[in-house]
Amino acid sequence: MRWGVFSGALWGLDTVILGIALAMAPFAGTSQASMASAFLHDAICAIILLIYMGARGRLGRTLAAIRTRSGKTIALGAILGGPFGMTGYLIAINNIGPGYTAIISTFYPAVGTLLAYVFLKERMRPRQILALLVALGAIILIGYSSTGSTASGNAVLGIVAALACVLGWGSEAVILAWGMRDDEVDEDSALQIRETTSALVYLLVVAPIAGVLGFGIRAIPTLGTGVIALAALAGTASYLFYYTAINTVGASRGMALNISYSAWAVIFALPLIGTVPSVLQIVCCMVILVGTVLAATPNWKELRSGW
Repeated sequence: MRWGVFSGALWGLDTVILGIALAMAPFAGTSQASMASAFLHDAICAIILLIYMGARGRLGRTLAAIRTRSGKTIALGAILGGPFGMTGYLIAINNIGPGYTAIISTFYPAVGTLLAYVFLKERMRPRQILALLVALGAIILIGYSSTGSTASGNAVLGIVAALACVLGWGSEAVILAWGMRDDEVDEDSALQIRETTSALVYLLVVAPIAGVLGFGIRAIPTLGTGVIALAALAGTASYLFYYTAINTVGASRGMALNISYSAWAVIFALPLIGTVPSVLQIVCCMVILVGTVLAATPNWKELRSGW
């Protein structure tokens, strides 16, 4: 379970750092910021993983994994979670702001849990589902409490993009859980397949079609991209823990733990950007952290003996 908690904490850190980058030149105030930053984020993640797997002598294992049916399935999941889901997430932030984006996007575990029930036969006890719903309710309150900072943009586009994020992230987790049932595809190899596939699709398809390839390349030597690289480092670690959680406790429970990033983002925003949380946000953070842990634990008595 600890892996899922770590994944949520690090994704919250990734979210805050990425928000800082989007407020810097050359991304601030540009319509190309969302797509370009998503492309750069996943490309840098892929490079980090290439170095990481190379240093561990694991590149050959990844090449072997991608040839399997499970490896190819994970590549499909990468497209749903990366170019489809992540781009939707960033477009939503730019158009409806982080508050409403949090409200909508963090419902991906609900979609993922339904898909896991249908395709993976995963079950969650009623009290686990109740804990998940309570955590989601707290996320909604946090989202509404920050709607004052909502970005001005196309509301319809923002909502559609957030829903795309929900579908992409929810289905990705289920596809990953199925793919990692194959002994030839471990968490590290699955993640490298995911990030490399995502980066290539951005580079060869999404960025050229969206007209942001040139902007993204020009942005590489800037400080803003350096900050994106820091976000990508936290994001890569988050994904490693997330994939480990999915492979060990299942897609439903892994997603339930991962959505704690909404609380962690509030926590990290205090030291990094000086955003002081309200009493409501503090209470909601506590509810989210407790609720997600309870949602991921079939037998709550196990919590007494630790993780």
